[in-house]
Amino acid sequence: MRRGRTVRMLALLGATALLSVGATAEPPRQAAAAPRIDAETVLRQQFGNDAPWYRDNVPLFESSDPKLDAVYYYRWKLFRAHQRDLGEKGYISTEFMDDVGWQREPYASLNDATGFHLYEGRWLRDRRYAGDYVDFLYQDGGNDRHFSEAIADATYARFLVDGDRADALRHLPTMRHVYGLWDDHFDFAKGLYFIEPLLDATEYTISSIDASGGKDGFRGGDAFRPTINAYMYANARAIARLSALAGDAETAADYDARADRLRTRVEEALWIPKLGHFADRYKVSNEHVKYWEPIRGRELAGYVPWTFDLPSDDPRFATAWKHLLSPQGLGGPFGMRTVEPSYPHYMQQYRYEGTARECQWNGPVWPFQTTQTLTAMANLLRDRRQNVVTRADYLRLLRQYAQLHYQGDRLDLEEDYDPDTGKPIVGLARSHHYFHSGFNDLVIAGLVGLRPREDDVLEVDPLVPAGTGADTLQWFQLQDVPYHGRLVTIRYDADGSHYRQGKGLRVLVDGQEVARSDKAEKIEVPIARRAAPPRDRKVDRAVELVRGNYPKPSASSGAPERIHDGVDGRVVFFPENDHGWSSRAGERAPWFQVDFGTPTALSSAELAFFADGSHAAPASFAIEAQVDGRWRTVSAQQEAPLANGITNARWTPLRATAMRVRMRPQPGKPVRLVELKLS
Repeated sequence: MRRGRTVRMLALLGATALLSVGATAEPPRQAAAAPRIDAETVLRQQFGNDAPWYRDNVPLFESSDPKLDAVYYYRWKLFRAHQRDLGEKGYISTEFMDDVGWQREPYASLNDATGFHLYEGRWLRDRRYAGDYVDFLYQDGGNDRHFSEAIADATYARFLVDGDRADALRHLPTMRHVYGLWDDHFDFAKGLYFIEPLLDATEYTISSIDASGGKDGFRGGDAFRPTINAYMYANARAIARLSALAGDAETAADYDARADRLRTRVEEALWIPKLGHFADRYKVSNEHVKYWEPIRGRELAGYVPWTFDLPSDDPRFATAWKHLLSPQGLGGPFGMRTVEPSYPHYMQQYRYEGTARECQWNGPVWPFQTTQTLTAMANLLRDRRQNVVTRADYLRLLRQYAQLHYQGDRLDLEEDYDPDTGKPIVGLARSHHYFHSGFNDLVIAGLVGLRPREDDVLEVDPLVPAGTGADTLQWFQLQDVPYHGRLVTIRYDADGSHYRQGKGLRVLVDGQEVARSDKAEKIEVPIARRAAPPRDRKVDRAVELVRGNYPKPSASSGAPERIHDGVDGRVVFFPENDHGWSSRAGERAPWFQVDFGTPTALSSAELAFFADGSHAAPASFAIEAQVDGRWRTVSAQQEAPLANGITNARWTPLRATAMRVRMRPQPGKPVRLVELKLS
């Protein structure tokens, strides 16, 4: 059990409850006149015609800070847009909205941000998105170690929410195998992992720039880094805990010992007293840098050990956090700097794509490390003795991060930002709505404080500062979060004036109030878990993963790449991402077709049409099937064409070698088909 304040014992739900002093418990009862969030209204306002996807999926959130609320729902829209349907292999999360040259083909996967994807996706009620992704990572080679990773940790973190042991344990042998493969980045003499910053997903850091003599920094600069060692520590702990769940005490002890050794070595070797910070030591030695010497400056990456609860509860280590709060240090006016301004090559631009600036980590704000640092701060605030940072600091920095999502009044998270202006730096076509970070887990597990656990205890510990001033939240509600097969609601009202049910914190399970406190403090109550719902979904038979292979799309007009977009497994309604197949202007009867090459059982379609000032959903459409070599119109039960949402059609099952959608455009408006799914 995590260290907490004094608790007292009460009987609740037929079990033993642990509640903070001041908290009270009563027999379960339906909360009177419960001020629930109106799901239909909120989801329609936030997501328009695409609201049905979110209705049975995302926890609802509201607070006294409208910007936090808006970014929270935007991040679910971002998550939704990055779900790529691979057909038989299920769903994965992508980093970029479209293909990039360094992705894993043909899936468009990258493993560097996978931990964020899973930490966010674990809070969805539909378990297939995170579950399919974990399967892809471990049984289909998705964790290709292209970049450093903490995927075993994220897999265990998902289990802490849904409680599905079978899902969590099924890939345990592969987790151990992948862990062993990282021996190629382990120095057995030093007892530490090393990596090139580029392959740590952080090119142009101090180690790589200085190893080049300040001339570059894209490649090179191999170093023993706090990041990869924290990731491998977290993976070892996760494998140990999963092995214990599987009844394998010997393996659990082995991996716990590995984690303990890593903790000791990180604290001994990567804590640099001169910097008062965890920092790199060089693996390389040349005319510019020397083996085992520490880098010459502080980086935001030095907080990653706390992201995974690595550092011991030693106030000496906690002093590092003063650098984050310093305006002259890592605390930029618009975001967390990745390197301090005192570094001679701070914000020096080395790399360009044409005339556009490219990615660097020598000072710019990166949502990637901002997420890690806020998670680290939450762990520090709850689990360590320190007097450097406060809950007000956490909320202030979370709000600062939320503001980065805005470009004027428009929400569009990009790759990196100038810490002195808050403006995007890279700004390439690929950069819009970038999924390389987390946010909603920072709200759910961080701010609201639902801390997932392996046992049958529901722990809530909000990071809300006391009081009712501008530096806190006056009220919030997180509604219907899936946890251990139940739906949890957490409601807070600082003075009782908003929800009018008394001041303080209330916790509900399946609509029944189970605990309350007159302030935002840690509460622990037993929760009787239910079996996680099964992952059950239709398989999209139309996805063209490999261009030119079956299933093959064709259309009445358009370039091959745009035709491919119509069946590439992505559903993207963001106007900044020009995605999907479009009919030709003035085309009176456009069509889109998928050839399967063999008779295929089908009974439904999902059509995603996009509308903006130039395009509109068609006035009508008809579905045709090629059966036994002949085309015929399918008698389907179909919805009216819907813009920026999903239009469903169903028919009596048939076996077709090809399917075609014929559309009648609205006058003067070409049709854009974002995606056609056939099941």
